[in-house]
Amino acid sequence: MDRTFVLIKPDGIARGLAGEIISRLEAKGLKLVAARFLLPTEVQVNDQYREHIGKPFFPHLKKYIMSGPVLAMVWEGKDAVPVVRRVVGATNPAEAAPGTIRGDLAMDTGRNVIHASDSPASAAREAAIYFRDTDLVSYNRVDEPFIYEWVD
Repeated sequence: MDRTFVLIKPDGIARGLAGEIISRLEAKGLKLVAARFLLPTEVQVNDQYREHIGKPFFPHLKKYIMSGPVLAMVWEGKDAVPVVRRVVGATNPAEAAPGTIRGDLAMDTGRNVIHASDSPASAAREAAIYFRDTDLVSYNRVDEPFIYEWVD
């Protein structure tokens, strides 16, 4: 199974969308293996968004991500990274397809409710910012034989 990192951003938490977002990922068949509700530190934000440091929008992004609590999560499933990115939708909610999280729940790129890793390498790096390996929990969902054809 593959794993990916997801962060419900401060606007998603403030709007009470965490349950809706988690429900959509679970309904897809993904398995939540770690979750942490926190106020991100400057070090965590700089580490997570390091590729954007120095870009004109970064100070605003950093201030926004640190403006309130977030819900950091690790999700597991077959092809977890691309599957989650499709469920989340395009970065710009105006371009996100209806039925996606951003397409249904967001209006502006700067307040697009959720972050999802864009590659397995990014997922591993970002998850390590918020979780230790021992924080990840392995278990079986009772419905896995109905989600994956190869489960006995």
